[in-house]
Amino acid sequence: MTQEAKDFYKDLRHVVTPMAIQNIISAAVNSADVIMLGYVGQTAIAASALAGNVPFILFMISTGLSSGLIMLGAQYWGKKDVESIKTLLGIGLRICCTVEFLVAMVALFYPRILMLIFTNEEPLILEGCRYLRAASFSYIFLSFAQMYQAAFKSIERVKIVTIASTTSLILNISLNAVFIFGLFGVPKLGILGVGIATSIARFVEMIVCFAYASRQKDVRFSLACMFRRNKILTKDFFKYSLPAVGNELVWGAAFSMYSVILGHLGEDIVAANSVVNTVRQLGSVLCFGMAYGGAIVLGKYMGAGDLSLAERNASRLARVTILSGVLGAILTICLYPVLPYIAKLNDTAAHYRNVLLFINSYSIIGASINTVLICGIFRAGGDSKFGFIADSISMWCVSVPIGLIVAFVLKLPPLWVYFILYLDEFEKMPFVFLHYKKKGWLRNITRDIKEE
Repeated sequence: MTQEAKDFYKDLRHVVTPMAIQNIISAAVNSADVIMLGYVGQTAIAASALAGNVPFILFMISTGLSSGLIMLGAQYWGKKDVESIKTLLGIGLRICCTVEFLVAMVALFYPRILMLIFTNEEPLILEGCRYLRAASFSYIFLSFAQMYQAAFKSIERVKIVTIASTTSLILNISLNAVFIFGLFGVPKLGILGVGIATSIARFVEMIVCFAYASRQKDVRFSLACMFRRNKILTKDFFKYSLPAVGNELVWGAAFSMYSVILGHLGEDIVAANSVVNTVRQLGSVLCFGMAYGGAIVLGKYMGAGDLSLAERNASRLARVTILSGVLGAILTICLYPVLPYIAKLNDTAAHYRNVLLFINSYSIIGASINTVLICGIFRAGGDSKFGFIADSISMWCVSVPIGLIVAFVLKLPPLWVYFILYLDEFEKMPFVFLHYKKKGWLRNITRDIKEE
């Protein structure tokens, strides 16, 4: 191995390791949520999974905005322009907080409207509304935390991101246990307790980010960044973040549409999918950490002007991420024996769960390939439009329409519908490879900025 490769893998390990740990803990918490809700009942599991589509879509929006901030911030970090990164943080905060506040108000006062999108089964709607009201405050807290964490990532301060999110996740699982099981004299709140725990945990996460930012001497981020303005950076932020937001939203909305389709096929398939998703997250943590962490490392090289080095390291990033995806798929299959212990399901749902596990194993490999190219390599050079276009076509012009047809026109069994829906990663893969070979993503997108 050359010294150049060693230096790259060292930088990648520095960024990816904390992110992978964060993702592992997040997946573990989600697994624990399903396990604990299993004691409440299968309806609670299914309702939680459907109601969770609302924060999932919001998370996709904030992730897209974060990607825009990281795309630009990592390159300006390579250029050593800290003031521009502060201005970008302020732009991201203003947009993200506004969007999530509006949705939080709907979830708090009109949650039934949101639940009717995903299911028409009254028991699931009632339980989901209880969760959404309690969790609505968490959306606002998360918007602040996620933007700050994006700024931290762009300057390679990844450990604090892991500390903040890990603190939040551990607190979340602890409070879930207290509220679900009624520990320490607290009444048993079921799915309502899960929503309350989420809001408290996200609040703490936000406070940790504020505290760390205030203590930094070299790069100090603060809420005052929200009032910083620069026309050039604002234009660039929208130019690079909006396609990323569109990409994440298109992808997230399509997955939510999958939930809508499954939600109308019965509680059994929804509950089974909820259990399998927790296992899929464990199998995906490393490859997704590689992809998103690699974008930061490659962006720094591009911002510093070393495009040839960035190109060579992009190839290395792709290889190691795809390998991690294969290992994740193997891990997913190996977790088959523990599925019955995650949640108690009826016989039909248990059968669905077992088949869904194997479908998700091959899907992870496809996701690792597409994610490292679209969200890692392409976005490192500011190319967020391609992913938006690719996912719009493959998911909304192919997967979702076919899913609706096979589910409600041809009325195929739920397992066949699920199998067809989860072929989506392989539909766009040839076009993603072709775009990678063209190298249009290999760019330095920084400017000489004068603060206004």
